[in-house]
Amino acid sequence: MTAVFMGIIQKFISIVLSALMLLGFNVSLPQKEHDDWNTNYKYVMVHGLMGWGKYAFYYDLMPYWGMSTGDMLERLRYEGFECYAASVAPTDSAWDRACELYAQLAGTVVDYGAEHSAKHNHERYGTDYTDNKLFEGEWNEIEKINLVGHSFGGATVRIFAHIMENGSEAEREYTTDGTLSPFFEGGKGDWIYSVTTLAAPHNGTTAYESDGETAPDEDAVEESKGVLAGLGEIGEKIIGNVVGMIMPSGGERPEDDRASYDMTIDNALVLNENIDTLENVYYFSYAAQATYEDENGYHVPDMKEMENMFVSSSVEMGKLTGVTEGGYIIDEKWLPNDGLVNTYSALAPFNAPQVEYAEGNVKPGQWNIMQIYYGNHMIFMGGLTVLRDMTDFFVDAFNIVNKL
Repeated sequence: MTAVFMGIIQKFISIVLSALMLLGFNVSLPQKEHDDWNTNYKYVMVHGLMGWGKYAFYYDLMPYWGMSTGDMLERLRYEGFECYAASVAPTDSAWDRACELYAQLAGTVVDYGAEHSAKHNHERYGTDYTDNKLFEGEWNEIEKINLVGHSFGGATVRIFAHIMENGSEAEREYTTDGTLSPFFEGGKGDWIYSVTTLAAPHNGTTAYESDGETAPDEDAVEESKGVLAGLGEIGEKIIGNVVGMIMPSGGERPEDDRASYDMTIDNALVLNENIDTLENVYYFSYAAQATYEDENGYHVPDMKEMENMFVSSSVEMGKLTGVTEGGYIIDEKWLPNDGLVNTYSALAPFNAPQVEYAEGNVKPGQWNIMQIYYGNHMIFMGGLTVLRDMTDFFVDAFNIVNKL
């Protein structure tokens, strides 16, 4: 058979199986083989604010990765990529989420750190994953992992990689009773091969800088609920999560130990100062945009691309300039956005080594800024009402990693 014909057959099979998965059938796909890959490490996918992973009871019915288009990770497994969906706290800080990610990967009890927990006045220990690891098999400097973070999942995987390499001096000094988590010891940066971020607020987002009303209007929420109407309470839960992406999140944690705190511009820039770019890890960053410049110089949402629930926040972000409380100047570069994150912020952390991606010239220890993807903040998950099968996007992105 010709390569073209084989491609048509494979695409047809993918469409049929995707439809079956969308209808709730549990379909296992065989893996392809690739002679042009130099590595094939596992991919650990980390969701954003208010997201969910495999530990959520409703993940199989409504996966975060492929929310309305079918389980994307199952299709990626068919393409040969071994992918896993982590579950971290929907509203907590990047630190707390990183600690939960470590426990799921290592198969241990979540340890938020004695010093951190005392400072922020919450329990030190969380869920026990000893008998419920994210995946079976080894994870070490030989069997590495690739990290993929969507939205605030980007901050999560960045601080996770930093702690894996450096540990935490504060935790080491504070914990003198022999209970220090191996996570805080450091020396494990080479357990990570690559870090990829998708629409991540590396430098904060002006969605949390505006004093205006950024909540979606009721009509937009009702339209989105219609998409999930057949799921009953699960559909309501997921809509609640999506709406929760827009508004600063509360929860049990104190204000300075929440995702909403880390995502303001001033606090994100401070967080950046305490996160290293590891010299032996490959970094890739994909920003999104679903706005265009109008006659007034503002950026307005492209209604063919923007989720209705994000229109209000997108409009405000598209015209907001000024100065933060910490003195950072928000200028016109911040106006393009995906509805929740400014495109400029999602390119790369300001203080990190960075270059525009060039095939054949990818080096570890610096951020490769990929071509901006035209779509809204949820498009990397397949969308909710603006639907797109993102399998090809992820295949291309992961092929770049595996060919290094």
